[in-house]
Amino acid sequence: MAANKVVYVGMSADLVHPGHLNILKKAAEYGEVVVGLLTDAAIASYKRIPFMEFEQRRLVIENIKNVSRVVPQTTLDYVPNLRALKPDYVVHGDDWREGVQRETRQRVIDALAEWGGELVEVPYTAGISSTQLNRALREIGTTPDLRLKSLRRMLQVKPLLRFLDIHNALSGLIIENTKVSTPEGLREFDGMWGSSLTDSTAKGKPDIEAVDVSARMNTLNEVLEVTTKPIIYDADTGGQPEHFEFTVRTLERLGVSAAIIEDKTGLKKNSLFGNEVAQAQDTIENFSAKIRIGKKAQATDDFMIIARIESLILDRGMDDAISRAMAYLDAGADGIMIHSRKEDPAEIFEFCDQYRTFENRKPLVVVPSSYNRVFEAELQERGVNIVIYANQLLRSAYPAMLETAKSILLHQRSKECDEKMLPIKEILELIPGTK
Repeated sequence: MAANKVVYVGMSADLVHPGHLNILKKAAEYGEVVVGLLTDAAIASYKRIPFMEFEQRRLVIENIKNVSRVVPQTTLDYVPNLRALKPDYVVHGDDWREGVQRETRQRVIDALAEWGGELVEVPYTAGISSTQLNRALREIGTTPDLRLKSLRRMLQVKPLLRFLDIHNALSGLIIENTKVSTPEGLREFDGMWGSSLTDSTAKGKPDIEAVDVSARMNTLNEVLEVTTKPIIYDADTGGQPEHFEFTVRTLERLGVSAAIIEDKTGLKKNSLFGNEVAQAQDTIENFSAKIRIGKKAQATDDFMIIARIESLILDRGMDDAISRAMAYLDAGADGIMIHSRKEDPAEIFEFCDQYRTFENRKPLVVVPSSYNRVFEAELQERGVNIVIYANQLLRSAYPAMLETAKSILLHQRSKECDEKMLPIKEILELIPGTK
């Protein structure tokens, strides 16, 4: 070890493998090793949140031979830590010369040049891939406890979460595995929305709570068996308060992260009908009492009950929506969902602006089904924490299936459908364990 030399190593260290140990061993040859451990938020800025929380990862790294100390690295960018520490060397694997980390590498080189530091690159350890290890862990699955906690963890480290509708296990697999590459890194869905609309429609039944809770739980169980991401459950009105407490206990036991209940009463009617159909809004007092009953029923602090406000849907006005938000938060709601059926997001933006001033503000959820021209960045700027795409998967599946059915009737064979269908081989490969 070189005397009085400082060596900086940036790491995620969610899954420590021989490649990490090789880098730390090499770094120790140059001096005192300081590990810049990426925080959960830094990791979540470019990929899924880590399996282990920051303090758990810190404990692991602190107890590895050759590590002198650990400091938090709060961004993917090394430069803030490098300028604060001014290390003599930065040691990193040579696999960051391409892809999303290439620009990060160049910023490290430029920063080191300011005080004459040097970048040392260690050859990539063949046969070891964090991505492959993470994939293997996902195939093994997760536990209800880990999944239950994951939504709160995400809300702590990510500015905006995106959820997409499920109606069966296959739709859950799509949400679990679909990713796109962007200049900012991989982009994917953070979790699944257990929609009552899509579940009932997939079963050929009207969206009037005709599918009972037991059948809804069966759908959830099918999804839970093959996925790992958090689920937010659409609990409609929550039913009778005495029934809602049992629903909360069941969801929490399964590992569902949250339930959203809407402040309406009577036979459920889809909100986007607005006042075209008879819909009654519950009183603030009654709905607040239901929230308190649900919160009292849960066994952990991890499960979330989010209150959905229908005031804008029913043309009750902004003041009513704001008053209800304040009351529901005071009753113990872990978040607020504000809904609108207008194509213009102006009233949603107005609500967001007022909601941001709340002293006891909690996560804010929106469902941009009607005002679908708005971008996620616009919602994030106004303080939205969760965006739910509530029915797009089911709505896109139906036209494709209908077109295939018509084509077979028209041509009296299936050949004409082939180009629009997934090959059977890919269907088999899509489902883990088929081969």
